[in-house]
Amino acid sequence: MEEKIEKIFARPHGLKDLPFHYCPGCHHGIIQRLVAEVIDELGVHAKAIAVAPVGCSVLLYEYFSFDACGAAHGRAPAVATGVKRVHPDAVVFTYQGDGDLAAIGCAEIIHAAARGEKITTIYVNNAIYGMTGGQMAPTTLVGQVTTTSPYGRNAETAGHPVKVAEMLATLDGAKFIARAAVNTPANMTKAKLAIKKAFEVQLNGEGFSLVELLSTCPTNWGMSPIEASKWLQDKMIPYYPLGIYKTVNGVGK
Repeated sequence: MEEKIEKIFARPHGLKDLPFHYCPGCHHGIIQRLVAEVIDELGVHAKAIAVAPVGCSVLLYEYFSFDACGAAHGRAPAVATGVKRVHPDAVVFTYQGDGDLAAIGCAEIIHAAARGEKITTIYVNNAIYGMTGGQMAPTTLVGQVTTTSPYGRNAETAGHPVKVAEMLATLDGAKFIARAAVNTPANMTKAKLAIKKAFEVQLNGEGFSLVELLSTCPTNWGMSPIEASKWLQDKMIPYYPLGIYKTVNGVGK
């Protein structure tokens, strides 16, 4: 008698049947899979719309199987605001890197959150400009070497790294703000829960939501994937603590 095999793990419906082309060890693929899994589980595939600006984020158009549109560098929250207001029943999210969101797009993300726009932002923080060659970003750690800080970031001349989650959590329009990482299975589980909660806040019409995800960039960090993952754990997480910074019921719950 032939035994039936139950399939318990498969590619999410939200992803096309294509291999990711990100650099070895990059966390974009993991993060995008988690987003796709959440879209599937919430049953919103038919009304999901992604907005991506400039950076490695633009590659998502190749992988997500639902609607997506582009935005100028840093302007994804502005574009997403327009899309959501025209299509209030759509599930609209931006997918942005730190070089985009925390630099040229800083005003857009702050004011979208302050207005309480009913959109969700997936914010990938790898502490560097990835696609453009590894320049210092607003999130680059003090002492971190990049192509534009060859002796390490100097706080006296370049300032201190921007903590986006903590900053946005102070705004009344922001209803869910969290920071997670995907460098371990346990952290991936927590990251997925945070992403799901962020989308649920939008679906409930409660306001703006954002999940910051710490990520590696082995190519521009000049490290192997294993070394990069350890550096994230040892250097990034202490400066960017993981956790929930704002919920619809208050701060840090």
